[in-house]
Amino acid sequence: MKRRQLMRYLGTGLLTTFSTVVASELTPSQAQTPSSTLSVKWLGHTCFLFTGGGLRVLVNPFRTLGCTAGYRPPQIDADIVLISSQLLDEGAAGGLPGNPQIIFEPGAYEISGVKIQGIATPHDRVGGKRFGTNVAWQWNQSGVKILHLGGAAAPIELEQKILMGSPDILLIPVGGGAKAYNPQEAKRAISTLNPKMIIPTHFLTQAADPAACDIVQVDEFLTLMEGVPASRVNSDTITVKSSDLPKNGSMIKILSYAF
Repeated sequence: MKRRQLMRYLGTGLLTTFSTVVASELTPSQAQTPSSTLSVKWLGHTCFLFTGGGLRVLVNPFRTLGCTAGYRPPQIDADIVLISSQLLDEGAAGGLPGNPQIIFEPGAYEISGVKIQGIATPHDRVGGKRFGTNVAWQWNQSGVKILHLGGAAAPIELEQKILMGSPDILLIPVGGGAKAYNPQEAKRAISTLNPKMIIPTHFLTQAADPAACDIVQVDEFLTLMEGVPASRVNSDTITVKSSDLPKNGSMIKILSYAF
């Protein structure tokens, strides 16, 4: 989808397109303050809400079609919205309540004291020729280093790894298809990044329209990751403290969706 189409449904007044954002319009009650707890809420597919330090960061709101057909539209209050691609399963920010700052281009940003790095990666296995650019988002919130890979589909290059670092929490697509990691590719990316906590995204659930969704269930990824401690959380939300994360190795958390 071309940028003018994205702007049509986002609204030009909502877009944040500077390479560096140096100030925020957030009210004092929303400004970033020190906190030791981060809330991570799964809203379906690759969409998550991160709450902590007085800030709400929403990543990848979507339209309900294809693999997201049976999810509820993530119309939720947020201060910052990060968009990984200009495809509607990762970039449907139109109609969000309030007046969030929306960022969809790679670059370095600072909002309310939070430094956010957008890292360009291909959204397919042919250098972005089919689905364009994916933006992986890296930031620190409540003392937790977060890396959301969006719809990454290509191996992580050295330059990208330098920007991504070694995250505390890695959100990574595992369901495959034409525009995101399959389980084997996800495993290779994890070995490159050495995260402490892995949260799988972009996998097949009952939300999918079977005729329009070509991704696999999370179980295929879990089988491949045998030996890494994994647990299914009976909730769409977890709370994370930096002190609770593994000192060595990784663990996997699979969040549930309340259909």
